[in-house]
Amino acid sequence: MYRPQMSEFVITLKCPDKPGILAKITPFLLECGCDIREASVFGDKETDVFFIRMQIAAKDESLPEIECGLKSISEQLSLTWEIHAVANKMRVLIAVSKFDHCLNDLFHKWKIGYLPIDIVGIVSNHPDLKGLADWYGVPYHYLPITKETKADQEAEFWRLISESGAELTVLARYMQILSDEFTKKISGKCINIHHSFLPSFKGAKPYHQAFTRGVKLIGATAHYVTEDLDEGPIIEQDVRRITHAASAEEMVELGREVEASVLARAIKWHAEHRLFLNGNKTIVFN
Repeated sequence: MYRPQMSEFVITLKCPDKPGILAKITPFLLECGCDIREASVFGDKETDVFFIRMQIAAKDESLPEIECGLKSISEQLSLTWEIHAVANKMRVLIAVSKFDHCLNDLFHKWKIGYLPIDIVGIVSNHPDLKGLADWYGVPYHYLPITKETKADQEAEFWRLISESGAELTVLARYMQILSDEFTKKISGKCINIHHSFLPSFKGAKPYHQAFTRGVKLIGATAHYVTEDLDEGPIIEQDVRRITHAASAEEMVELGREVEASVLARAIKWHAEHRLFLNGNKTIVFN
């Protein structure tokens, strides 16, 4: 008995909240022969916006019909939507300086298949981690930067994003402040890891500041990059409890562990299209 080839797709939808949204969408998908394998919805009462993420199985040849139907429904519901094939891995460009803990973790989780991404390159303002990138067979782009060369360096950074086809840029402890012009270009498509459970100890040696204040929690925050430094929409946060016996050095090591795991989860959710921007907040269907 012939069975048509079925593929997995993720559909994300966003529209003004009102009754009957799912009643419009789900019967249409059934008519197209789709099988809904996973569905998450959320209606934000503050912004009056409704968010939907569905993972479906559908015949490959039915994709044009699905897209045409979604276009029609979007006109009725003022809907914005996207559809992505699960098999297509998101192309990611990673920026890093000298700290290698996040990059090491991302390389490992990429290779074992935990992260549904394709790392297309590493950008760094230092040459230190080229050997690590070479070991994984990933292009390493050394872009040194000074105050005088910042504009040219960012122009080259942007060229690499564009030419590599990177859909997401990750700042994996990239210790440079991006210009407003650059952050506007990558808005909603760049994730940063911050070495604190925001709000934070700012400035140099944050863990040492925390140590002198006797903190009892070490944390990290992954967020989208915006023009406001470390103020972008938060995607994921985590903490580890410590005691008075922890040294500043032990706090640094524990903090690096948290940073790596938080960043990896944020990237995974973004690559699986589980994140929606909602003003200065995020909707996370995880």
